[in-house]
Amino acid sequence: MSEPTEVLFEVTRAHLDTGLRGIPVGTVRTSSVDPYSGLHYVGYPVSEIWQVGPEAAVYLLLNKELPDEGQLAEFKADLVRRARGFDTRALEMLKHLPKEGHPMEWLIAGLNYMGMTTKTGDYREDGLNVVARLPQLVAGIFRVRSGWGEPIDSQPELGLMENFVHMLGVPGGDADKLTQMMRVFYTLHLDHGGGNLSTFSGKAVASGLADMYASLGASMAGLYGPRHGRANQDCLNFLRSVPSSDPDEVEQFVRDQLANNGLIYGFGHAVLRSEDPRATIQYGLGAEICPDDELYKTAMAMRERAVKVLRENPKVSNPYPNVDAISGTLLQAVGLADSDFYTVLFGLSRCSGIAAQIIDERLNFRNGKGVAIYRCKFISDQQPKRG
Repeated sequence: MSEPTEVLFEVTRAHLDTGLRGIPVGTVRTSSVDPYSGLHYVGYPVSEIWQVGPEAAVYLLLNKELPDEGQLAEFKADLVRRARGFDTRALEMLKHLPKEGHPMEWLIAGLNYMGMTTKTGDYREDGLNVVARLPQLVAGIFRVRSGWGEPIDSQPELGLMENFVHMLGVPGGDADKLTQMMRVFYTLHLDHGGGNLSTFSGKAVASGLADMYASLGASMAGLYGPRHGRANQDCLNFLRSVPSSDPDEVEQFVRDQLANNGLIYGFGHAVLRSEDPRATIQYGLGAEICPDDELYKTAMAMRERAVKVLRENPKVSNPYPNVDAISGTLLQAVGLADSDFYTVLFGLSRCSGIAAQIIDERLNFRNGKGVAIYRCKFISDQQPKRG
């Protein structure tokens, strides 16, 4: 006699048309989100893991263990080798894209081009190639679309984010502070559970056996939306609208905003019920790299006073800052002032985590058979008609 099926969740009609929110559909090995302790990578709290560095964090997501010194050196050398296989025709392609296109549309186009020219058809190989090569594409998007000049030659031996900052060549930017910022930003944004829109979209497309690049292009189309990845862009623009960094004036601004049915960007989260540890880490980073930046001071005042005001409303389940509340502020402080590009930086990081999840779903789950093609059920609300 077979074992009885464990009931994980009972779906009722009230759950329909709610975007599958909270409804289990699969398993994930790379990361998880606890309402109070926040994001974990393979069981490690991000509050502990963020300092290991970008390459070690990616290795952890791919291999489900932290690397020792030898393994990390070997992994870094492999990424360097793969980075040198980047097809620079992708950078030439960028020069023909319309400047009216959002940088995320450029990223989606670039991923598709990379797939057409360099895909192997092996999910793991292509996933590793994306990790190694995407920094060059994203740096090219910045330079070409912003008019900063020709793309800068890659030097992958510098390190994943060190090379990225080198290839950006931000005019008037502080390369050391930008590198420090990007190492943290990249590590904190790698993954966030299995059910967010961009991750789920990529895995769903891959379940039809589309290649890694097409699947990540679908992921980035999901990330592009203002309800998902473009939130960091909206948060920065919201902070820029605050007239003062004085805490009392910030508090009054928040109260006025709420009285006029306005939104307080960067606060609240669908899962978290405390301050996002990724935000906590970045608030601390800001104290190191831009303590005198006026917008950073505004963000710090907002951290205190917005929470105070939001907590007065019993209907607000989470009045605390999320990762988007501060990330854009730090990026502008170290030289990346155009918020249109912030979601591309998010995508640069998140593609690595999504690639790790796609590799698991296609090659490792169900004893190597892979997750079945996604085919959720929709219930018709139409009544039968008689002719």
